[in-house]
Amino acid sequence: MSGVRVLAAGPRALLLELASGEDAEAFHAELLRRRAAGELPDVREIVPGARTVLLDGVDDPHLAGRLRSWTVPPLHRSAAGAVEIPVVYDGPDLADVADAWGVAVEEVPRIHAGTQFRVAFCGFAPGFGYLTGLPGHLAVPRRATPRTRVPAGALALAGPYTGVYPRPSPGGWQLIGRMPEPEALWDPGREPAALLLPGARVRFVAAGTRG
Repeated sequence: MSGVRVLAAGPRALLLELASGEDAEAFHAELLRRRAAGELPDVREIVPGARTVLLDGVDDPHLAGRLRSWTVPPLHRSAAGAVEIPVVYDGPDLADVADAWGVAVEEVPRIHAGTQFRVAFCGFAPGFGYLTGLPGHLAVPRRATPRTRVPAGALALAGPYTGVYPRPSPGGWQLIGRMPEPEALWDPGREPAALLLPGARVRFVAAGTRG
């Protein structure tokens, strides 16, 4: 991993800038591991972004210097303990994604469901996780013309990310399937309310395909 840039983000917060999304995920995973081990007692919140990690509630004035010297191992992906999400692969953009990948349409569900994903960060809407795991050559562009309404539960791809829409909204991602019970993604009566939290491992389970 290349170096990390540590910036002050207020009197008690640090913003870590990484060279890539993969580096940010690896650093975030290491922060979670060390906090679980009791090594970061003076950090209240750890919030990942696309290429950043924000540490809030930092009481240790020497933490910034220590972070710069960390040796962070590469991110390890495993299906063990993963959140399983059933999905029907019948999205309207399956053929477009198959063309972009250079495979037959029926190969898209097999490849996608066979991938081990990780929630890199959350945003856009409550319960929406940006999932990484697909190889770089399978990144797909957003649609040239966004849809005015994407239904809740839509399984979508854009760039290197996979996501599931927790509620109806406009969107320009490529739709390849749907989650039959999207209300599980965000439940205000549950703690935590979000099913997909940063750092969580995710596996999609094919519950059906087009035709």
